[in-house]
Amino acid sequence: MSMFSEAEKIYRALGVDVDAAFRRAAEIPVSIHCWQGDDVNGFENDNGLDGGIAVTGNYPGRARNAAELRNDIDKVMSLVPGTKRLNIHAIYAEAVNGSKIERNALTVDNFKNWMDWSKANNVALDFNPTFFAHPMAGDGFTLSNADAAVRKYWIEHGIACRKIAAEFGKAQGSTCITNFWAPDGFKDTPVDREAPRRRLMESLDEIFAVPVDEKYNKDAVECKLFGIGAESCTIGSHEFYMGYCMKNNKLVCLDAGHFHPTEVISDKISSVMLFADELLLHVSRGVRWDSDHVVTLNDELYAIAQEIIRNNYDKRVHIGLDYFDASINRIAAWSIGARAMQKALLAAALEPTQLLREAEESGDYSSRLALLEDFKNLPFAPMWEAYCEYCRVPGAGWLKQVKEYENTVLSKR
Repeated sequence: MSMFSEAEKIYRALGVDVDAAFRRAAEIPVSIHCWQGDDVNGFENDNGLDGGIAVTGNYPGRARNAAELRNDIDKVMSLVPGTKRLNIHAIYAEAVNGSKIERNALTVDNFKNWMDWSKANNVALDFNPTFFAHPMAGDGFTLSNADAAVRKYWIEHGIACRKIAAEFGKAQGSTCITNFWAPDGFKDTPVDREAPRRRLMESLDEIFAVPVDEKYNKDAVECKLFGIGAESCTIGSHEFYMGYCMKNNKLVCLDAGHFHPTEVISDKISSVMLFADELLLHVSRGVRWDSDHVVTLNDELYAIAQEIIRNNYDKRVHIGLDYFDASINRIAAWSIGARAMQKALLAAALEPTQLLREAEESGDYSSRLALLEDFKNLPFAPMWEAYCEYCRVPGAGWLKQVKEYENTVLSKR
């Protein structure tokens, strides 16, 4: 008898419908970020990063243009099971007829090639305005800038991005989630915290006042504890954006690296979902700060997936990935993180949750703890291999394909 058959018997004895768990995990969309493949450079110019973002390492094979990046994304998509989406930042716009790319004048024409890719691969797109790595963000302030002309530029950028996202959603027949994050903040202690936050609020109000059909685009805003150059006061704090979302019916984005190291977003999900219809997650792995390490199957990732599955948030929580590592093979980094997210979802879908609920509801917390520990020994590895086969992607042999791609493609760059 195969390892899978033996493992399946164990799960079924605990009341788990393995077939249903496979189907459920495979139907949960995970939005894979495009920026791992080129170290968040984009295609505007070579200004480099700023605004609290840092990519470390210089491993050979970085995508140098859009065609190379899309080829790399194709490879990653072929290695990751489940339903995938692709998350794009505005800096991945492509020039039209050689014209200079201005962020406040972007149109859907700058993303035609991405839309063609989306249609050809049947992968829906999500979107992000880019409020960093730009001369107009040189002092660390964009939507909260004291200079009205600077604010106007970034407001126009935000409006343009929402219109582009709506075109994505309309073309792909699936709502595009557009996430707003701005790095605005003070390196040292400010005297007036309210004024820049008021300016940020008013700028967002102006952006969102432009009507966009929510059937095609939904807006999210992302908080942060601090960033490089914004250590003492981040304008878009958690409290600011939670209040803004509740008042204006926007999605809040919880990023796993954007809170204090002792905080976890898994604990925040159920609280937010009591008051919000939907939620966006940026799944990352912070090491001592928002360092955007490659996602691994650690306790927090598993807890995030458990919260989604246990509470039936599958259709209400949007999962996006956000990490970047240039110190290792970028295709491997992409795939490791995306596969880890899928492993967590599958493991949560296979959990004998009913047994845990029965113990908890009866007040038998000893059994609850004992079962939680015993379930860690369930034979998950055969389930994962079978799930990869179910989704028609490689299981244990995936890394060999990455190495072959490195030898035949990446090493030639």
